[in-house]
Amino acid sequence: MSTVKRFIAGVTCPRCAAMDRIRAWEQNGIRYRECVSCDFFEQLPIEEDALTEMTTRVNQLRDDQKQQDVQPVRIMDPGKSSR
Repeated sequence: MSTVKRFIAGVTCPRCAAMDRIRAWEQNGIRYRECVSCDFFEQLPIEEDALTEMTTRVNQLRDDQKQQDVQPVRIMDPGKSSR
């Protein structure tokens, strides 16, 4: 029986910084990740208590989003005077 290797959308390779090139799979209680563009390879034991979400472009703020100030929008009624 072969192990299914799946690509992880939005993940960048820690070695070559290529996006969408990391594939991952689990086998015998170990999680594996590898980059198909370079020779990056990582294996991590699967700990039920320490499962964390992988960093992707979807779950992280961009640099230009981190420094924006949020200001509320005030909707005014055109029938009322704002004096």
